Amino acid sequence: MNFPENLKYTADHEWLKIEGKKGTVGITDHAQGELGDVVYIDIADDIAFVKAGDTFGTIEAVKTVADMLAPVSGKVIDVNRSLNDHPEVINSDPYGEGWIIEIELTNPSELDELLDVKAYKELIGQ
Repeated sequence: MNFPENLKYTADHEWLKIEGKKGTVGITDHAQGELGDVVYIDIADDIAFVKAGDTFGTIEAVKTVADMLAPVSGKVIDVNRSLNDHPEVINSDPYGEGWIIEIELTNPSELDELLDVKAYKELIGQ
């Protein structure tokens, strides 16, 4: 299982890559493995802002449907709409082409609430 060291993680299995004030969000390799084959991603077309901890969409897999929760608050600056046609990319490349949304952070102090790779591994028993 892959756990990039340069990312922040949530207890709900989202990851966040920070580049300046921009944060790229996806679900972890662990989460995609637990979900099974991802078959559908649902993110509102008019999503403009997210608040840390709030649902920003759902991910549907063969086994279940799960909410995706924003790790931080901010303006949504991009949505990976290619996942509409190819949701399976989340299974094959969760930290690359399987990214889900990009956020312009409005409260960088929220990063302090996220897990580093060591804490995330402990959370999932690795």
